[in-house]
Amino acid sequence: MSGGQMFVLTIIAMSTLGWVVTTWVRARHGYPIENEWSGTATRTDPSAERKIELLSSENEALQGKLSRLEERLAVLEPIATDPAERVARDIDALR
Repeated sequence: MSGGQMFVLTIIAMSTLGWVVTTWVRARHGYPIENEWSGTATRTDPSAERKIELLSSENEALQGKLSRLEERLAVLEPIATDPAERVARDIDALR
């Protein structure tokens, strides 16, 4: 082989090795892997989808609790800020 052919093969080998190392690092750290033919490929984690579902249902439950607490606070806030005689009337009305 001549020097020119060896230079071309060296460049091709370096490019291929660089692509392999880059792809390995991206895959190891969870980044999407780019593919020249089909766009990107991401690593799917079945447990991650289950965690998302659980967190979503927990979020809905917490939002419901928060709205109930806000309603209770709306009732209690006027009692705490109004004069004493009106507070006594309101407390008696709640009984």
